[in-house]
Amino acid sequence: MIKIKKIRTIVYRYPLDIAVKTSFGTMKDRPMILVQIHDDLGNEGWGEIWCNFPNIGAEHRAKLVDSVISPLILSKTYDDAKSVFDDLTKQTKVLGIQAGEYGPLAQCIAGIDIAIHDLMGKRKGTPIWKMLGGITDSVPAYASGINPTQAKEMGVKALSLGFNKLKLKIGFGNDLDLKNLSILREIVGSEGSIMADVNQGWSIEIALERIGKLDQFNLDWLEEPILADRPVEEWKKLSDICSMPLAAGENIVGRNLFQSTINEQIISVIQPDLAKWGGFTYCVPIAKDIIDAGLRYCPHYLGGGIGLIASAHALAAVGGAGILEIDINENPLRTNLLGELLNISPGQAVLGNSPGLGLDPNLESIEKYRVPH
Repeated sequence: MIKIKKIRTIVYRYPLDIAVKTSFGTMKDRPMILVQIHDDLGNEGWGEIWCNFPNIGAEHRAKLVDSVISPLILSKTYDDAKSVFDDLTKQTKVLGIQAGEYGPLAQCIAGIDIAIHDLMGKRKGTPIWKMLGGITDSVPAYASGINPTQAKEMGVKALSLGFNKLKLKIGFGNDLDLKNLSILREIVGSEGSIMADVNQGWSIEIALERIGKLDQFNLDWLEEPILADRPVEEWKKLSDICSMPLAAGENIVGRNLFQSTINEQIISVIQPDLAKWGGFTYCVPIAKDIIDAGLRYCPHYLGGGIGLIASAHALAAVGGAGILEIDINENPLRTNLLGELLNISPGQAVLGNSPGLGLDPNLESIEKYRVPH
């Protein structure tokens, strides 16, 4: 039984000297929302709420938790984490429709779900990956967030950190995209892996014209070449002519849409973001369905340290051939909270056997980045 006595949100922003660029927008700082939950037995759990966009989104989502979510669940008793998730989803449905706030509300609920799983793991004295059925605490990882303006420098940095799998952001013009992919392929050699993420930056016409030019790089996957909500017929057109696997999932929301994506067998690498929708409660069962269908579960994540650790637990819980996304841009909101996660084995995330997420966040180390909300 779970009885929640207190919920606290904390917002941080780390200012960037070098902005993070995607095909649809630029991040001039790195935001993070942590959510802390206390139960009536004195236990606590930590979660993280997705808040990368829009640039003012972090403060808004924190206020949603404080003003909308907290009053709905404080002092109520629940059977388990799924009961909390389903109750909050049901109670906020009308508000989501009325205000058009489906995404932010879902992200708040996902962060709370992560925190409740951390709390439950601590109660049981069990790490989340093991509590959810995993058999190993170690998962392979790849370097993400490689920007178009610094592809060579970031590629070299990734190799120095022990990664031989690198993902580049493309969608910045054919010449620059091809040049950067050539640079990364040279850096990792034939034994390494490279992936490309268009961040929904192409129309179907541009995608059909450019996909063939990517064959030479032997990509492990091509991520979100077109808008995530484009008709399945467009995705099938791409799949029919594409020599590399297609990847998507961070912008898919809901069990039914994920199940349709799995059934269609068009996207080979499916990438739920558990801090954006679903938390552990729904992303882990979906991940198992992905693997059972012969597809690849690779959790999406590009935020702070708590969400990254949670993503590693989800991947370790289900196994399969997936790899963990690790942003290698400078961000103390990530690195200062990771503990020894990335320091034990090169190119691996090692979670250990400490209960819950496996650590208590070192908030003092990031206090100067805290902002009011």
